[in-house]
Amino acid sequence: MRKTLFKWHSYGALIAMLPLLIISITGSILVFKVEIDSLLRPAHMVVEADNTSERVSLDTLMQTTLDANPEYELGGWELFDDKQRSDAGYLIKRGTEDWEKIYINQYTGELLSQSQPMGHYITDWLLELHYTFLLEVKGAWVGFAAALIMLFLGVSGIILYRRFWAKLFTMRLKAVRRILFSDIHKFIGILSSPILLIMAFTGGYWNIAGILHEINEHGDGGHVYITAPLHSPDISFETLRLQSSKEIPTYQAGYLAMPHEPDRDITFYGAVETSNPLNSEYSSIVSFDKTSGELIQKQDIREAGFLMVFLDSFRKLHFGYFGGLITRIIWCFVGLMPVILGFTGLYLYWSRRQQKVTAKRTRSAIETQSAT
Repeated sequence: MRKTLFKWHSYGALIAMLPLLIISITGSILVFKVEIDSLLRPAHMVVEADNTSERVSLDTLMQTTLDANPEYELGGWELFDDKQRSDAGYLIKRGTEDWEKIYINQYTGELLSQSQPMGHYITDWLLELHYTFLLEVKGAWVGFAAALIMLFLGVSGIILYRRFWAKLFTMRLKAVRRILFSDIHKFIGILSSPILLIMAFTGGYWNIAGILHEINEHGDGGHVYITAPLHSPDISFETLRLQSSKEIPTYQAGYLAMPHEPDRDITFYGAVETSNPLNSEYSSIVSFDKTSGELIQKQDIREAGFLMVFLDSFRKLHFGYFGGLITRIIWCFVGLMPVILGFTGLYLYWSRRQQKVTAKRTRSAIETQSAT
């Protein structure tokens, strides 16, 4: 049984090596996406405001954005009020499913960038590569399969090397390369497997959730392309934003999802003050009717059931920012471990293959000598 498990562990690693390496490298970089964007594009990402600065009305910000992009409608809006980071608007070109992104200073109303496709900037391109390998739904399937294999590799590795805990920190540095690489492979695999399993499980969930959404919403083969606003012109999004903060105590909206499809309404996702460090910044929801502006639904994560709290925790668990800078550094570092595991594992696989070839040649030579 152990031999069979070891064989499948090796085959699984070989099959998924390339996608896992891509996911590993891009994921580690994306842990610090905001910091990288702020460093590379401060004119877009960073605003200068003091504690007395007030946000410009959301309606004004949205209208300014649409006036500068007359062929587009808004699909979403990222809201920040930390006096440091700019707002971001998400635009959809009419009659298409092409999304673009634009940055705006929420304290002055000034547009900070031109509208650009979602993968235009390097970190946004890396995010698409990480999630879908730039292949949209087909790539999401590849990512889901890679996540399943990564889960199997983690669990099977723990089973195969469960006794390695007894000598976990005993590294045979002076041994031959094969033994040294074997020790390194086991050491890194055992130590990093808990976090890698979390990454694989949460990432795999997001992939399959996105795939199922695409199937359920557009499984009949047709997309509904927005050609005009789907909400009432009398709707004030600033009024709804302010109302959302009153509907749930300590609530602060972080993202506005616009009704860009006929069956969608206006939904604010935001954060609340909570003792649970795994509650995300989009954990609580307030929804309004797109025609009347009346409240439809509100969900306080502090009053939610176990399943919703569990699923919401995936965001912080996947990117590791539940414990501040320390956990993010750990997640970034551990996220790169599949690169080392892939290199050492490939070497061990090649070494075993060479040993088998050598042994076969030796047996063949002995049999030939015996026959003569």
